Amino acid sequence: MYTKRIIPCLDIKNGRTVKGTNFINLRDAGDPVALAKIYSETGADELVFLDISATEERRKTLAALVSRVASQVNIPFTVGGGISSIEDVDILLQNGADKVSINSSAVKRPELINELASKFGSQCVVVAIDATYIDGEWIVHLVGGKVPTKRTLFDWAKEVAARGAGEILFTSMDNDGTKDGFANEALARLSNELSISIIASGGAGTMQHFADTFTHGKADAALAASVFHFKEIEIPVLKQYLKTQNIQVRI
Repeated sequence: MYTKRIIPCLDIKNGRTVKGTNFINLRDAGDPVALAKIYSETGADELVFLDISATEERRKTLAALVSRVASQVNIPFTVGGGISSIEDVDILLQNGADKVSINSSAVKRPELINELASKFGSQCVVVAIDATYIDGEWIVHLVGGKVPTKRTLFDWAKEVAARGAGEILFTSMDNDGTKDGFANEALARLSNELSISIIASGGAGTMQHFADTFTHGKADAALAASVFHFKEIEIPVLKQYLKTQNIQVRI
């Protein structure tokens, strides 16, 4: 049985960690480098950093942040936000990132997935998919959930996998920040239909929600933000709980 991963997510805006509900109403959650260090020391398996603020200086700012994080953590971390070329990825990896996450840029130009997988390897490429349930279909959205597309979750996920992505980070916009649990039915279908890792995102509120997404949702990893940032759930306590539920985690 594979070990399940716990992944804190740090949404970065203007150099600070922020968190909202349903992708809006952002509030400050602290310094990303300090948070990253704490998570690395207290049992997180990986970290995800998503730059959600669009500035002209994004590449330089993000590269500098990545370098600072890399000096403080000893676990893999993924960086996303505004990545649209091999050059963007090269800069982030050179500064210490282990993987990159692409979203809007992949939908707009799917060949980017092939290019990055070919250049850096599939293990380096995470494709993030934000979707909301509308009239019986999971509809993919772009630009932080603001722009609906004509793509549906499962068709797009299959294409992403076929093009060489190593993992899919699926965020249910309906569940995001609600603390009502993950979208386990959709996650289970993704896991059943695809052979690559599926990371669950959106909806964590209790330790039971993590257990549910690993068992019912068949997720390979669970990502959360506010419950970790605001110390509602401590990662060491969560992992001990998951062990009691016969879920394999790294202690």
